Amino acid sequence: MKRIVIAIAAALALAGCATESTTRGTAWGAGLGAVAGGLYGGHGSDALIGAAIGAGVGYLVGNEQDKRKAQQMSEQSRSSNYSHNETGPFGGTRWRLTDWSPKDGREDFRSKTFEFGRDGWVKTTTTHKDGRVTTDMENYRVVGNTLIVNRGDYLVNYKFNLQGNQLTVDTANVRAVLVRT
Repeated sequence: MKRIVIAIAAALALAGCATESTTRGTAWGAGLGAVAGGLYGGHGSDALIGAAIGAGVGYLVGNEQDKRKAQQMSEQSRSSNYSHNETGPFGGTRWRLTDWSPKDGREDFRSKTFEFGRDGWVKTTTTHKDGRVTTDMENYRVVGNTLIVNRGDYLVNYKFNLQGNQLTVDTANVRAVLVRT
């Protein structure tokens, strides 16, 4: 039983940077997998294997739920009657990028600004190194301290820390610091 609890705790720690659906899916998967593995094999190691497999499957299911919700929000927000209520502290704010630290070391633009609408859309204006200016519109929502950004079929979870007028966001690929303007 002790190994089952350790396996579930490890799975939850791995899902700690995920959203609520992903965390819940990982926890349920780990728990059910541990029980099934323990009952099927009868050994603590079987429960650990079941927990690991269940956590992986649960994570995938929860992540897919997040993607579906993001897609639904994207479709709904195209309707002018849609009222968005998951904008957290960002709705109606504008930010300027002050530090961009991609893990691959590449920076292919001169500057970026972000305008978070109260309707769940964020407009990113990028000034490229060659002087071109482009804008992108993406859907966003806030769950806890996670900023979830999506457009079409992609979804990016940014862990954020907001202190006064400074916003720090992190993913596996980049760390960025923004200042409210």
